Amino acid sequence: MRHHSHEHHGRGFVRRIEQPDLFAHVLTAYAKQSDGTLTNDELYRRVADSAGLSQEQMRASAPIGVKGKRHGVLTRQIRWHQQSLKRMGVLAHVPGVSSVWRFAHRTDSGLHQALPSTRLIAFSTRLGVAIWARCESVLARLDEPVALLCTSPPYPLNKPRDYGNPTEREFTDFICRSIEPIVRHLLPGGSICLNLGNDIFVPGSPARSLYRERLTLTLCERYSLHKMDDLIWFNPCRPPGPVEWASKRRVQLNGSYETVTWLTNDPMRVRADNRRVLQPHTERQQRLIDAGGEARNVRYADGAHGVRVGSFANKTQGRIPRNVLEHTHGCSDTRQYRRDAAALGLPIHGAMQPLSIPEFLIKLLTQPGDLVVDPFGGTVKTGRAAENSGRRWLVIETMLDYLRASAPRFVGADGFQMHEAIAAWPKAA
Repeated sequence: MRHHSHEHHGRGFVRRIEQPDLFAHVLTAYAKQSDGTLTNDELYRRVADSAGLSQEQMRASAPIGVKGKRHGVLTRQIRWHQQSLKRMGVLAHVPGVSSVWRFAHRTDSGLHQALPSTRLIAFSTRLGVAIWARCESVLARLDEPVALLCTSPPYPLNKPRDYGNPTEREFTDFICRSIEPIVRHLLPGGSICLNLGNDIFVPGSPARSLYRERLTLTLCERYSLHKMDDLIWFNPCRPPGPVEWASKRRVQLNGSYETVTWLTNDPMRVRADNRRVLQPHTERQQRLIDAGGEARNVRYADGAHGVRVGSFANKTQGRIPRNVLEHTHGCSDTRQYRRDAAALGLPIHGAMQPLSIPEFLIKLLTQPGDLVVDPFGGTVKTGRAAENSGRRWLVIETMLDYLRASAPRFVGADGFQMHEAIAAWPKAA
């Protein structure tokens, strides 16, 4: 990825080393404004205050261009940076107001959301890219085979999180609209894995919603997909809840799991291989193997199940995992993200998987070099897992705050680069 130069070319250009680099200050001036909108005069004042520039410095001019016409050196540089941000889709024109531009939409919770026109590579490695955008604007241009769609979309919660979410009624169409371009480019036997919450209730009722079932049926019928499994993500450290129905009214049990709905376009050619995720044998199983297997002949349940002498004697590389994945929500990757977000003064994402969930799915369902896509990237867990596993990856996230705080975890990756607009923000705040 090539970074933009902000030198002014021409016979009378003002060399960059003779003036402060104001790019970060321009970006932050828009980001700090409550509604993201600024006139140019307001922009000049904010940049001057942020960069510690005097009025005399701001008024300084120099001959620029072929004709040598005098221009304000710093105000010209500010407008140059402003134009760069417009081209990136970071700024958009305020309709009906001349010469007024606004930063990416700022949500009620203060997060910086991509505009419909925003498509900016936030950072990249040799294997993948993280893009600040709305997923539909990027995926419409997708032209490469995808081995795995692995994502945790926003759940249809009655009380939305800071990053927002569709309602239960909107959820199925929202997911279909978002992932349809990926489905069209899915390799034969490619997979779709959607981490979906279980604790979604009918409003005012202890009855659980059927939104997961409706989504699964719609995806299978609309796109000729096939359900492989609902993997259970059991979290033994999950806080008690739902509070209203379990702790207060006592009609429900405490929830302890979410699901990962696994679909494929061709079950007979599915690219899964459980040998890539074998687990160590238990001590008891290893002793049985070492002893030459079972020493008895027994039949249970009218012959439905039985063991015979020598059963389970084969020496194997490990045991096949069950479809219940036991992982707590905390992990070292999440702790590092939290430290990075705090150091940058950025809000912390409120709902994160442990890295082990996407790592397991990527290893089970893809081969090295395959492309993995996550349209709801969050803190780029899917990208981190793919990077660790030698898979190529594409992650799209609409909130700048989450991408910026995720970038430091990739700094040591081969070929890491971060766009200067992302690197500059929010350091000058």
